[in-house]
Amino acid sequence: MSLLAVGVSHQTAPVALLEQFALAPDDRVKALHELVESDHVSEALVLATCNRIEVFAEVDRFHGGVTDVGRVLARQAGATVEELSPYVTVHYEDQAVAHLFTVAAGLDSMVIGETQVLGQLRAAYALAREEGTVGRALHPVAQRALRVGKRVHSETGIDKAGASLVSVALDRAEARIGSLVGRPVLVVGAGSMGALAATTLARRGADVVVSSRTEVSAQRLAETVGGRPAPMDRMPEELAAADLLLTCTGATGLVVGTDAVSAAMTGRGNRPLVVVDLALPRDVDPGVAALPGVHVVDLALLQGERAAADGVAATSPVAADDIDSARAMIEAETALLRAERRAAEVGPTVSALRSQAAEVVDAELLRLAGRLPDLDARARGEIARTVRRVVDKLLHEPTVRVKELAATPNGTDYAGALRALFGLGIDADVTPGAGRLADAVTVDPDRPGGTS
Repeated sequence: MSLLAVGVSHQTAPVALLEQFALAPDDRVKALHELVESDHVSEALVLATCNRIEVFAEVDRFHGGVTDVGRVLARQAGATVEELSPYVTVHYEDQAVAHLFTVAAGLDSMVIGETQVLGQLRAAYALAREEGTVGRALHPVAQRALRVGKRVHSETGIDKAGASLVSVALDRAEARIGSLVGRPVLVVGAGSMGALAATTLARRGADVVVSSRTEVSAQRLAETVGGRPAPMDRMPEELAAADLLLTCTGATGLVVGTDAVSAAMTGRGNRPLVVVDLALPRDVDPGVAALPGVHVVDLALLQGERAAADGVAATSPVAADDIDSARAMIEAETALLRAERRAAEVGPTVSALRSQAAEVVDAELLRLAGRLPDLDARARGEIARTVRRVVDKLLHEPTVRVKELAATPNGTDYAGALRALFGLGIDADVTPGAGRLADAVTVDPDRPGGTS
């Protein structure tokens, strides 16, 4: 069994495509079970954020695993595997582990060093545990990733980058309208992103109004940040009074239309409105950006700025030394987990070898009993003990050494060598390390036997 990571993120795909992967809670549960019910996936965890969807899975075959995961992702996006292929990245074994650790540390985020993804990974892991789709293979990987992410943030200065996408978006808003101190701001959405946004706005001195489809949630969040709640049906009035609208709901359709924003701009004179849309799929009609006096900051804009800067590190306040320290930490933790996984993987092979040896001894002792039926019980017992002792001594050194060697970083498959030498069964599969979906495998989505 081996770890596979297949996904689409802001690194490879436009926001328009990422929107197609938006997963409601029920969709996440369905995707998890689709994955583990496929032919080659035994365990799965789905990490879905505002700028990525990635599947981390334990598979019995590289190509078969990529096929199964690719189908689930394609169905979710309403596309074919071939259409999705240019935007999908594939990581395998050590590369998959290192990638997960990098994501958890915030090094693969649109804003380097952001911390929200660590909480999103924790929630994804909790859901997979609740649904029973993670087991002995993925449990230690996910737990180590959470520890690595926390360690990177606590032991390096990477948090200086600005804790989240919210902070960067609000920086863009302030560049348009100035300081947010005392300004009326309408936050639509009271989930985890809404809570982060409202808290950040309150810290910047804004007059926060929270609106949500669940009024209890809006009330609770408003009280927490010292703002006030507003029912959704009062959005037109609140929008007309606001200098900034920030939306981040989990809705699958538009929440704020062009007509509503146009009406809110009536009578404002020259007072502009900044609209920050951090939802995926987007909450605000794209037509809003064309309205006079309205400035839109959304994920597509932030992604474009990141690409134009030729990498986050070029514009990030994070010191290069902190990034290097974080990457060194990830490399060390990846090597440590690799050693632990390889040592664990060789265990069943050693057990199989000892079982096979015991079967051979038992068969030979039975044959001896047939050839020498008059052998007394005492002699028979001494012969049995001697044969077993000889076999144990012969196996002791190679089995101890193979466990030690399996933990070394030289990449040799000692368990496979042991299986080949003693005829214990050989698991052959070509396993590329990382790359794009098209480079890894050609998938026929209509192949008989595929799930639908």
